[in-house]
Amino acid sequence: MAFALCGCSHFNNREVAPMAFDTAQSQTPVLKYGLPIEQYNVRYDTLRPRQTLAEVLFSFGFTAQQIHTLVQCPDSIFDARRLRPGQACALLCAKDSAATPRYFVYEESVKEYVVFDLLDNYTAVRGKNPAEWRNAEVAGVVNSSLWVAMQESNASPQLAVLLSHIFGWSIDFFGIQKGDEFRLIYSQEYVEENPLNNFRIEAASFRASDSTVYAIPFVQDGEELFYNADGNSLEGAFLKAPLDYYRISSRFSNSRFHPVLKRYRAHHGVDYAAPKGTPVYAVGSGKVIAKAYQAGGGGNYVKIRHNSTYVTTYMHLSRFAKGLKVGDAVKQKQVIGYVGSTGISTGPHLDFRVHENGKPINPLTIKSQP
Repeated sequence: MAFALCGCSHFNNREVAPMAFDTAQSQTPVLKYGLPIEQYNVRYDTLRPRQTLAEVLFSFGFTAQQIHTLVQCPDSIFDARRLRPGQACALLCAKDSAATPRYFVYEESVKEYVVFDLLDNYTAVRGKNPAEWRNAEVAGVVNSSLWVAMQESNASPQLAVLLSHIFGWSIDFFGIQKGDEFRLIYSQEYVEENPLNNFRIEAASFRASDSTVYAIPFVQDGEELFYNADGNSLEGAFLKAPLDYYRISSRFSNSRFHPVLKRYRAHHGVDYAAPKGTPVYAVGSGKVIAKAYQAGGGGNYVKIRHNSTYVTTYMHLSRFAKGLKVGDAVKQKQVIGYVGSTGISTGPHLDFRVHENGKPINPLTIKSQP
């Protein structure tokens, strides 16, 4: 079903507003994409892997000339080169005898979309679906892992990651035990009754062993930080771990049986098993003093000096963070590389090491100063 191209293309960088329509026809119209959707026949499609926008438009009946005109839209409004598989498209046709195509819509995300007016010189406008934040609470007890505990409490596991970020200076989430408890008051964003993985933490607490740590957010100068019940910042000089938690596969030891070399030797670090490509963070602010490859050991590694006392090392990386070089100043929680299995390794993991005054110490026992 090809349709006529009218006029030359013209695009406006504005958000779409609800279109005018006959109010006598419907007092409470159902709006979608800012349009009274019930006035149109709608045909949907979903962008598949390696499928181009042209293929989708051809299936909708567009001609090659019409496709060329549509993709001339400025990148600030619509960039055809940045399409993602799984995103939805829609063609809205008038309910007339000719089934006249009126609008083409590309959904950039659950929240944002671009509408092309096919009878108005292909004018393109951006729009946003209305969103709302809803409050919720969740509490639970850890039986195996915090991730599983969230699922058992019918809450998004993403909240477990947020908790690990908030309490990352004071709680070792690789060492949490059965019976530890958490409580969380949060708000979650919804679009058209669909919950998004966007959360705001309103308050939280975590009880590990016999101590409970509270987290209360406070915004100052546009930055939100979390504080404990005494009003002290939860942030410390060092994170408890250099990556979002998965599991510890090997601990600090003076005599560990090496799985590759098949002999006992010291392992002055902690191995964190995690999927290849998992981001690795600097546990504290400092300066990169080494970035290299060690074929007979640590593979790709980064070494950071934090002060006159502490140096941390991150080994077996699959790759380094883009642009990272020796001499760079890095901030706490800055990504410095990604989990891999380079060097002598049996699988993807991070070998994390800490030296205090030149001597190796157990990273799990380091105390984070405020």
